Amino acid sequence: MQLLSLFIIGVTAGLLSGMFGVGGGVIIVPALVFLFGMNQQSAIATSLIALLLPVGLLGVIEYYRSGKIGTENIWFGLAIAAGLFAGAFFGARLAISLSSDMLRRMFAVFLVFVAIRLWN
Repeated sequence: MQLLSLFIIGVTAGLLSGMFGVGGGVIIVPALVFLFGMNQQSAIATSLIALLLPVGLLGVIEYYRSGKIGTENIWFGLAIAAGLFAGAFFGARLAISLSSDMLRRMFAVFLVFVAIRLWN
């Protein structure tokens, strides 16, 4: 049952990732905290494990087939990937140094900020 629940979380994150470009932090991390009782750092680490695999590859192929990805998109994506590579390292170091409660609260503030910006 646990594996099925994890698979459903993955499918949900994958659907939202394909539709909106979100999944790990917005779906997987909260689901692991609320449904599986993980602390914030463990949930983030588990999400990163899932994202290490080429989870976006099939989505990228579909967008490419439909003509929605051009050369500029590829270069933008590669530049972002390089930043993610470095940022994930430093972000993990920072997250590990914080308490789980503090990290969870910071994440909540971040989500509220994003929601307000998207609403306007």
